[in-house]
Amino acid sequence: MKLYSKLFLVAMGCATLNSCSDMDDINGEGFRVTSEQIENTNELIPSRVESSLVGMYHYMGTQYAGAPTSGRDDDFGYPTACISQDLNGADMVCDNSGYNWFTVSSDYSDRNETYANPQLRYSYFYNQLKLANDILSSIDPNTEDDKLKQYIGEAKAVRAFDYLCLAPYYQFNYQSSKDQPCVPLITETTTDFNNNPRATVEQVYTQIMNDLNDAISKLENYDRKGDKTRIDKQVAYGLRARANLYMGNWAEAASDAAEAMKGYTPYSREEVSKPAFYNMDDHNWMWGISITANDVTQNGGNPSWPSHLGSFSGSSYAAAVGVYKRINTLLYDEIPATDIRKQWWVDKDLHSDLLNGLTWGEASGQDIATYTITDVKTAFVPYTNVKFGMKSGIGSATNDCDWCIMRVEEMLLIEAEGLAMSNQEGQAKTKLENFVKTYRDPSYTCTASTKEALQNEIWKQRRIELWGEGFAMADIMRLNKPVVRFHGTDKGNWPDAFCFNIEANDPYLLMRIPQKESNNNASIVNNAGGSQPASLQNPNLKDGVTD
Repeated sequence: MKLYSKLFLVAMGCATLNSCSDMDDINGEGFRVTSEQIENTNELIPSRVESSLVGMYHYMGTQYAGAPTSGRDDDFGYPTACISQDLNGADMVCDNSGYNWFTVSSDYSDRNETYANPQLRYSYFYNQLKLANDILSSIDPNTEDDKLKQYIGEAKAVRAFDYLCLAPYYQFNYQSSKDQPCVPLITETTTDFNNNPRATVEQVYTQIMNDLNDAISKLENYDRKGDKTRIDKQVAYGLRARANLYMGNWAEAASDAAEAMKGYTPYSREEVSKPAFYNMDDHNWMWGISITANDVTQNGGNPSWPSHLGSFSGSSYAAAVGVYKRINTLLYDEIPATDIRKQWWVDKDLHSDLLNGLTWGEASGQDIATYTITDVKTAFVPYTNVKFGMKSGIGSATNDCDWCIMRVEEMLLIEAEGLAMSNQEGQAKTKLENFVKTYRDPSYTCTASTKEALQNEIWKQRRIELWGEGFAMADIMRLNKPVVRFHGTDKGNWPDAFCFNIEANDPYLLMRIPQKESNNNASIVNNAGGSQPASLQNPNLKDGVTD
């Protein structure tokens, strides 16, 4: 069967399942992971704890990681959560199509607790932190063995990462909601899983910070020898920088980010003048998921991030049927023509300098945008992203592209924001200008004159720089911003069903705990309130960036 035909059948199936999202029979938190995930590495690595760590890290990029029995093509681990969170935001646009597995994230029906997408986004992190807890429970916490201390440090850092990937979405920001319910806390000492209420935001962040403090201490002398799939001390500092940013500990966020990025340099302007962001060997990547051809061929290439997010994957959901992810014109229009990042998306005429020098089949350069191959590639649409390249080459159907979890550019922007918000505006402006002028736009000048304006400018730079990498909604929630997709009567490039704005304090912004977890945990009291956004609602909202 041709891939296009397969996609058509999937799309028809989606039509009967609320765009592939109505699914209430996925196992709940912590129930899916078995020792089989780590057992198959034992033959390669003699230490059982070491193999457990490998399994813990590898889980992040596993196909069918959350719903193995269903074979869903939107189930491919951590990148699934990242794409979902960006589509909840204001800057990533996609068609309202039966071929689009992520429609629920764009129209906010992912707040339905019986749907598959929110279950996946919940279970990934609880499944992985269960693996971390299993490692921690197998090691004496008072061990004096340096290797075992390292393992404790890695497991605690991963557990902190998992809670950082949950906390921003289930409650409003730390400063306003410290005493409000967030998510259940599960550690290696938890025994009653069936009566485990949601911890407060403050309790969750206390656990995160305790884990990262200990991880930084225990990873002091750990050399990962170039293996960026694993967490070392600098990555742990980077995670603590994120945590401090989310908590509003501004000076601490800046300090941790500066420590984390030592020895790393950003992508150069030349390096991002062509599709990139797919190879963890790149000098600016600090932590990532290694995805090999073997990882994505066992179940086919469609349960993968290049198939859904990239634009250069042949026979993919993006290219084969035109479900391209593109930038909101409100943000695109804020990017100066002198900024190389404007070329990360084709313009209204389908032009981008990033296409120069590329070939796809019989097309080269700018002709790639309009080039079509039956069942393989449709023409780009205005504002299609060309940011992400392909490890196996433009047009390849082998979606073996690595996924970046942390890179130095994020740390630079955290440092700048931390400085700005801790009354060091001058240093913050210098840091921001040096980064943008040196690596992205030689004509850039930061004109912000107040602390608040500087924070908005940094948020704008984050929205441009980190587009598609999973940070959109965490930033909106921590900054207490509205979701602003359109202005007035101008719908921009949004489909009608996704064209709406949401006020900053709308309770419908909060994710719901999946029903399967509520069924298994009697102490869960779920988020409630608000209603699914309606087309064209709140046309006059402003966000301070795209005004």
